[in-house]
Amino acid sequence: MKMKKLITTMAILAVVLFTGCKKDDYVEIVGVCPLVISTDPANGAISVPYNKVITAKFNEKMDPATITESSFTLQQGTTGITGTVTFHDSTATFTPKTPLAIFGTFKATIKNTAKDLMGNALQKDYVWTFTTMPQISLISNPILGGTTVGGGAFAVGASVTVTATPLPGYTFVNWTENGVVVSLINSPLQINASQTSTNGTEVSSSSSYTFTMTGNRVLTANFAVIVLGNFAINLSSNPAAGGSTSGGGSYVENSSKTVTATANTGYTFMNWTEGGLIVSTNASYNFTLIANKTLVANFLINSYSLTTNAVNGSVGKSPIQASYNFGSSVVLTPTANSGYSFTSWSGDASGTSNPLSVIMDANKSITANFTLNSYSLTVISNNGSVLKVPSQTAYNHGSTVQLTATPNFGYTFTSWSGDASGSSNPLTVTMTSNKNITANYTAIIGTLTLNITAVNGTVTKNPNLAGYLAGASVLLTATPNSGYEFTSWSGDATGSVNPTTIIMNSNKNVIANFTLTVVPGTITLGMAERFGILAGVGIANDAGFSTIDGLDVGIYPGVRSSITGFGPAVVTGGGALYASDDNATVSAMLLQAQTDLTKAYNDAAGATLPAPQLAPADLGGKTLAPGIYYSTSSLLLQNGNLTLDAGGDVNAVWIFKVGSAFTSVGSSPYPSAGGSIILAGGAKAKNVFWQVSSSATIGDYTSFKGNVLALSDITMAPYSQAEGRMLARNGTVKLNSTNKITKPLN
Repeated sequence: MKMKKLITTMAILAVVLFTGCKKDDYVEIVGVCPLVISTDPANGAISVPYNKVITAKFNEKMDPATITESSFTLQQGTTGITGTVTFHDSTATFTPKTPLAIFGTFKATIKNTAKDLMGNALQKDYVWTFTTMPQISLISNPILGGTTVGGGAFAVGASVTVTATPLPGYTFVNWTENGVVVSLINSPLQINASQTSTNGTEVSSSSSYTFTMTGNRVLTANFAVIVLGNFAINLSSNPAAGGSTSGGGSYVENSSKTVTATANTGYTFMNWTEGGLIVSTNASYNFTLIANKTLVANFLINSYSLTTNAVNGSVGKSPIQASYNFGSSVVLTPTANSGYSFTSWSGDASGTSNPLSVIMDANKSITANFTLNSYSLTVISNNGSVLKVPSQTAYNHGSTVQLTATPNFGYTFTSWSGDASGSSNPLTVTMTSNKNITANYTAIIGTLTLNITAVNGTVTKNPNLAGYLAGASVLLTATPNSGYEFTSWSGDATGSVNPTTIIMNSNKNVIANFTLTVVPGTITLGMAERFGILAGVGIANDAGFSTIDGLDVGIYPGVRSSITGFGPAVVTGGGALYASDDNATVSAMLLQAQTDLTKAYNDAAGATLPAPQLAPADLGGKTLAPGIYYSTSSLLLQNGNLTLDAGGDVNAVWIFKVGSAFTSVGSSPYPSAGGSIILAGGAKAKNVFWQVSSSATIGDYTSFKGNVLALSDITMAPYSQAEGRMLARNGTVKLNSTNKITKPLN
């Protein structure tokens, strides 16, 4: 056993000694290959400070003995930079002994002699480069001619302003560059040189010179001695970065001079002042020189507005101000409403940075764009299946999905888990995130129960047992009571097949549904039932305020121009006005309504059960039981009211078959005076049908009940009202003063 362990240990050592770290991502049994994972400064960095300490971070702890001045080097060109190298944990540090050169490019190297604690070496030298800050050096020419400010080290791309101020007896001439350069120009300790230089190339004639930093610059401020007898014009800018001036110098007495101020980008010229007093508000100021003049060009920094827009979210501004000075920075942070995500900026900004830093150089309007979140819904269903409605690959935030679990044979659904809980089936899921939901099923053990509910009928089970084994088939047969008929199954059974077979794969509850048999003589209106007025030729409302409440108004084949006098308040209670020329869908609906009206008219005309009875010539003052009543010619309702008494049968039906015209005659504004219809004993207007072979007239002040199915015209006289419908197959329905048609009560 000891010999076996020794052999295993030697094998592992052999792997360590001879395998080696083959490449950067090769993982050994003794550890990972060492890698440099980050540096400071980063590779390609610019505007690095002169006193920068250079660091390199490894992916693991290294052997400090291998991180030395020989393995961690820094050089500029071919010249090595001396420094001190230290190592702590996983970071190597190079500290230069002297400041780095101005605007110099440096190369740092971690050599492949660097090793980790297991002896694995860096696979190859790691090299990166960076560039230090450039510097502005300023010279006064002559030295006693004046002073300069604004020199120093600046990042590439920075806006820099240098200012020259003449001393007494001198005047500023210009700024020049590329004159004779002094010997200490590369020293980072030299900010303002005091040596002289030749004039070089003029770069600005303004004492305040603003430019963008691109590299080292040596600028000379040139001053001239004021000639005896001349006067000096000394110019300056306030603030120095606000703009430039021209026209300064030494000139003879009484000469006419013009000085000019030019605002830099982001500034506006305000005025010229002398000794604190405004002497001109014109950028070009002309005057006669009679004494030395010291003029200040005053500039005002521009101020800009920043408007933010956001739909389905908000935008925070820092700082929050009504306006912002030129060049100032504003940080915008978008916050999405619930269910939305920030996607991009538009307007005077672009991209997806969050937060976004905005430099104010103009009025800006920036919009934060947000997108409604979309989520996935994954359903796991072992021993069963789950139906998703709707079934989609993704769902918008706030949308709902219905999950219906169906167990396999021998199983029963028990619960939901994951991102849902409970046992509701179907389950409604509101999508507010990505969701993973599992439908859980349990194997059926023992016998299952089958409960039957049957009202107005009975159901037989075959076999009829107290309990059933899983997978058993049971034949269910529904038998209706007298006066009823079987219509459908519900609960754990569906459809209308009778008998039907149930497979027992869970406990079942089945309902047999029965409905009352249709009463003989009942008329079915079909699509025509939705209309309070349905005409073939025309519809008119001649005078007064009439209403049709809870029912539609329609015409077919007549067109909308054949409907007159119907303002927006005539059809109320949810009803609408339809015509055959509205559109194809409406036309098809109206055709069906007229077809159903024709069938109902014919059914009423041909009704024979119960046996029809001859109606009196005048129905006034009569009380009639349910049934069919006919007249071979015209029929009147004149001398007294007609009472229809159902005798307690709420399904009672009356059919009046009129051989010619039907007329109800009202004689006063009181329905009791005659010509009206009174319902008694549970009678309902919806079950009263007037089949009229020609035209029908509903008289003045009549309170009418029932559905008029007329072959031609129907006229409602002033102030007559109807609970029912006015349906004219081939004619016109005409309303007069203040008529009202209401939907029959169920």
